Amino acid sequence: MAEPTQIRRLDQRPLKEAISTRGRSIIPGLTKDDVIKYFFGANAWISIVVLGLIMLSLYSQSIGFDPAEGFFGQNYRNLLVYRQAGLEFVDIIKKETSDLGQLSDYLSAVRLHELKRLLAEGKSAGKSEDQSLAEANTTLAAYDDYIGKLSSLGEGLDGIASNLSDTATATKEAIKEVQDKKAEKRLYLRSGKKDLADKVTYQEVDLTAAVQPFKAALPSLHDANAKFSADLANFLNQPPPALDAEMKSRLADFESRLRILIASIPAYQNQLETWNPNQPLPWYMGIVDFFFHTNWLTASAWQDYYGVVPLLVGSTLISIVALAIAVPLGVGAGIYINQIATPWEQNIVKPAIEFISAIPSVVLGFFGVAVLGEFLIQLSRWGLLPHFEQRLNILTAGILLAFMAVPTIFTLTEDAINNVPRAFKEASYALGANRLQTIWRIILPASLSGVISAVLLGFGRVIGETMVVLLCAGNSISIPPMSKGLMILFQPVHTMTGIIAQELGEAENGSIEWRALFMVGLLLFIISLIINFLAQRMVHRFKISIG
Repeated sequence: MAEPTQIRRLDQRPLKEAISTRGRSIIPGLTKDDVIKYFFGANAWISIVVLGLIMLSLYSQSIGFDPAEGFFGQNYRNLLVYRQAGLEFVDIIKKETSDLGQLSDYLSAVRLHELKRLLAEGKSAGKSEDQSLAEANTTLAAYDDYIGKLSSLGEGLDGIASNLSDTATATKEAIKEVQDKKAEKRLYLRSGKKDLADKVTYQEVDLTAAVQPFKAALPSLHDANAKFSADLANFLNQPPPALDAEMKSRLADFESRLRILIASIPAYQNQLETWNPNQPLPWYMGIVDFFFHTNWLTASAWQDYYGVVPLLVGSTLISIVALAIAVPLGVGAGIYINQIATPWEQNIVKPAIEFISAIPSVVLGFFGVAVLGEFLIQLSRWGLLPHFEQRLNILTAGILLAFMAVPTIFTLTEDAINNVPRAFKEASYALGANRLQTIWRIILPASLSGVISAVLLGFGRVIGETMVVLLCAGNSISIPPMSKGLMILFQPVHTMTGIIAQELGEAENGSIEWRALFMVGLLLFIISLIINFLAQRMVHRFKISIG
């Protein structure tokens, strides 16, 4: 009878010996499987801990564990000082003169348009440039006189605002100094240094006496507003001469704007008379001001504003432009390389696209400033693009960010298509569909969730970019006028990432500006988390859909 065959492992050990030594480890009490499990599990938990620490750091430096000392609390006090010091009162007066300035700017724009028309007519008539310019200025002399008189109508209000501005600024600085002293005293008390806290002395600002100059100025403001209204009404009866039908239409629009300004003067006067420096602010104004104010202004001698709206609009507009370019290119390239390209094309194109992600963003920023911006300006001068002068704008930054997002979208799109079962494609061909029909009707719908995930991750890559937008977006903290239509693409903007990189190095630790920048960072972090969460949900749905 033959002896039974002894089963051996690949390492030639008998099965009994292999089973007895399986899982042994040099660490007492732990098997090799345990060590591997704990090692990789620790890596996962470290990632979670780091993510939690990042969120904790952003929260502590922005909102803070003490809401009164966090950004929203500091911003509330910032707005309260704005009212108590009288800055709000002066800004009501300045708003009137600002409205007048906008009317003057409108007339200046009409004049520039007419000047270009007159110069073009002179050139077509064979006149020299100097002769055409001299004749055009002579023709527009009466119009220039009208603009000059209009601009001078607000001098009375400007004089009163200038005098009150000094008073308001001095009161603001006194209130700020008292607040700083109180903060210093609290810091010493929390540190247990009562002797040093007792040495910090201050005298509260007499707000009742501080606002007396504003109350005393009300009669003068009433007379100035009455004269301002009468002078504007006189201008309605003395319109400037219209040189052509288009100018006549523009002047009619100016007249309607002038009537609106005249009608708003009583409302301004009523705001001045009912202004109360002691009127309390709602507790939520510090939050509302951040999320809805349309201005971001720091280190101002007058008033600081921390409104995230212009930064959010700038980031969104640039991201839309970037995705409008990157999505067709990235998705199209992914489909082509995976379904149509020959092997040698795949070996050349795929590494080339993926290599783009290795280019430092600062290098792309230099390229945008020195090459792309100038190239777009030249296209504008040749008539291939609408006329614009700002080489650093939404379009320049959007094109470069699209260039950076293409590798992400391309790679993830190709992976999504690779995950489509081959049987789908074969079944389509078996039913008589051609290649294009198979791609459009079968492959793309089956990988749609993965493609959407690729787009969302590309969006996260775009909105989180810093150096390119800092160098190429123009860094203008204002909301571009939506009335310009597609010309808005040639307007400079600022972004959330750009403002952090630009101002954080100069902000004082713990100051309202410091906390405002961390608040922007926290908002950006939340947006990125939402984008990645949506991308993961799309991937999950994709996996379920193909079984």
